[in-house]
Amino acid sequence: MNNNPIRIECNGFILRPFVPEDALSLARHADNVRIWNNVRDLFPHPYTRVDADAFIAVASGKDPVRDFAIVIGGEAVGGIGYVPGTDVERISAEVGYWLGEAYWGRGVMSEAVGALAAHIFAATDIQRLFATVFGHNAASMRVLEKAGFRRAAIFRKAAVKNGRVIDLHYYDKIK
Repeated sequence: MNNNPIRIECNGFILRPFVPEDALSLARHADNVRIWNNVRDLFPHPYTRVDADAFIAVASGKDPVRDFAIVIGGEAVGGIGYVPGTDVERISAEVGYWLGEAYWGRGVMSEAVGALAAHIFAATDIQRLFATVFGHNAASMRVLEKAGFRRAAIFRKAAVKNGRVIDLHYYDKIK
């Protein structure tokens, strides 16, 4: 495990590895159906303290750190991370993120995505980042565009969420 924790300073918040003390805040902010409607089904709903503890345990075991808490006022209010590709796609990584609803519309996530991208490009051999966004999530599309990602494709009828077949908008950013 990494003995030198990463701390990415942003405008009014920080990105840092999750710690066990984040569990209550994480569960409180993540337990929101409006967040769940815009993330993968792997993200639990309802989101409980047990879910938070389990996520933090898994995230803490990754080296290098790939999952970061978005911390405002000393409290974890969201999360952002990446999943590196494997085999021939090992120079690519998928970025994912969520933010507590109380902090929506403040530019936090666009800055966090940009800061994470800069960190990944500086600290790893990854050359390309990508993210998929549900067709109904215009706010997340704007987040990615503000962070320098471009829409590369729209995959029609590529996913199912809440029993509805939906389009996925595919964004990427090159080092």
